[in-house]
Amino acid sequence: MIWTFPTCYPLRRMVPTHDTLKIQIVPMEREYVREVAQIERVCFTSHWPESAFMNELTNRSARYVVAVRGGRVIGFAGMWVIMDEAHVTTIGVLPEHRRRKIGERLLVRLIEIARSLGARRATLEVRKSNTAALRLYEKYAFTGAAIRRGYYTDTGEDAIVMWVNDLWSPEFEAAFYARRSALPSESE
Repeated sequence: MIWTFPTCYPLRRMVPTHDTLKIQIVPMEREYVREVAQIERVCFTSHWPESAFMNELTNRSARYVVAVRGGRVIGFAGMWVIMDEAHVTTIGVLPEHRRRKIGERLLVRLIEIARSLGARRATLEVRKSNTAALRLYEKYAFTGAAIRRGYYTDTGEDAIVMWVNDLWSPEFEAAFYARRSALPSESE
């Protein structure tokens, strides 16, 4: 069958819009490191160099994931899993892609990986002033356990140390799976 269109309609190249492009959460590989380092510089005043992310690729304890949309990295997250403990080290999303649950999807993927590696609990540090991140972590049952005074060397700001003490408790699992299922799918 041959499709024909009246000549009065201009033919336009169909380009996916920003909102229709699929977001995938995939393991960080060497090809993504340059973009991850660029996002790190945009998101954080005190940032890691590209070489640090390259080193994380060979760190047996490290696990990093990236959010990719239209072939471009728009966010990333990382953690170290040592024995039965997962330590979330970073989550960053480009400013123009925030407030679309990408950071949440990255955190969820880290928790899934941590559980698959046998982690029983998880920890992280977050700036005291980062209310958006605090709300996200609290949503996933992280609770404040301590304050690290002057932890962030760029500003001297305190960090709140947060923990999930049991990634396998029935309460955590029920809440985690309910929140995860409410997230947009990869195609949304």
